[in-house]
Amino acid sequence: MIMGMFSYFLAEATEATEEGFGLNFDILETNIINLAIIIAVLFFFGRKFLGNNLSQRRSEIEEEIADAEKRAQKATADLKAAERKLAEAQKEIENIRQSAQESAQKAKERILAENAKEVERIKEAAVQDLDAERERAVTEIKQYIARLALKKVESELTNNLDQSAQEQLIDRSLAQLGGER
Repeated sequence: MIMGMFSYFLAEATEATEEGFGLNFDILETNIINLAIIIAVLFFFGRKFLGNNLSQRRSEIEEEIADAEKRAQKATADLKAAERKLAEAQKEIENIRQSAQESAQKAKERILAENAKEVERIKEAAVQDLDAERERAVTEIKQYIARLALKKVESELTNNLDQSAQEQLIDRSLAQLGGER
C-alpha cells in the first residue's frame, strides 16, 4: 500500500514537472536548495515562535532561580535562628544544671547540719539518761549501804548494849535534843 502511494506521488510529480511546477526527487540536485528553503522558512516563521518560547522558558528559569535563591536565603536565616535558639537552649540547660547542682549542694549541707544537730541531741539525751541512771544507781547504793549500816548497828546495839548503856544513850540523845528525862 505504501509503495502504491509512493508510485502515485512519483507519477503526479512527473506530470507536474512537465507543467512547470513539481518536485524534483534527485537528491544531489535538490538537497542544498531544499535545505536553504527550509532554513529560510524556519528562520522567518520560527524565529518569533522559538524566540517567544525561549524567552518564556528563560524567564521561567530566572523566576525559578530567584525563587530558589529566596528559599536558600530563608533557609539560611532559619538555620541561623535555629542555631541561635540552640545556643540559648544550651545556655538555659547549663543554667538549670548549675542551679540544680547548687540546690543539691545546699540540700546536702542542710541535711548534714540537721543530722549533726540530731546526733548532738541524741548524745545529749544519752548523757542525760546516763546521768539519771548514775544518780539512780548512786541513790540505790546509798540506800543499800544505809540499810546495811542500820542492820549492823542494830545487831551490835542489841548484842553490846545493856540496860545502863541504853539509858545513858537515851539521856545523851535527849540532852542533845534539849529535853529531859
